[in-house]
Amino acid sequence: MKGVPKKRAKIGKLARPEPEAARKASAAAARRRGRQVRTAIGVGVAVAVIAGAMVAYSMWGEPATWQSVPVMASPHIVMGVPHVPYNSNPPTSGPHVGNLANWGVHHAPIPDELQVHNLEDKGVVIQYHCPKECPDLVEKLAAIVKRYNEYIVLAPRPSMDKRIVLTAWGKIDKFDEFDEARILRFIKRFRGIDHHNEG
Repeated sequence: MKGVPKKRAKIGKLARPEPEAARKASAAAARRRGRQVRTAIGVGVAVAVIAGAMVAYSMWGEPATWQSVPVMASPHIVMGVPHVPYNSNPPTSGPHVGNLANWGVHHAPIPDELQVHNLEDKGVVIQYHCPKECPDLVEKLAAIVKRYNEYIVLAPRPSMDKRIVLTAWGKIDKFDEFDEARILRFIKRFRGIDHHNEG
């Protein structure tokens, strides 16, 4: 019978861990939880960054190639009446007549005072300059324009320093080599935006 108390004492000792061991176990558990929280936060941030980048890319694509041009005062005028000079070539805002050029493909240059109103009224204008005939370029540009039923114009323009110039209200992009992706980015970004209260 004398051995019974010893067994109870042994069982009691196993049931009550040493305080130091408990503190170590608790600290280890806390460190594990901290690592788990930091990992979860890191994963969440990474997912948010990737998602934001995907949204931005879907909206804007590659970095912008166009330039902003200060928006001029843009009153309605009568064709042929002198007015202040435009601040870009082709123009991206400024004095303009009250009517629009027809949307679509043109085979003759469009007067500045006319095309500016197209820009104000949600349009994008694509113009090309070929010292020699460039039927292949014109065909490629026309094929793009024909995908849209309105708010886009194609026309030749002899007085440009680049072969291709894209204009929207207060925006311009100039380049020499045909670049369909570049043109489509510009159209996607600026076509269909009304600017009647901005000039």
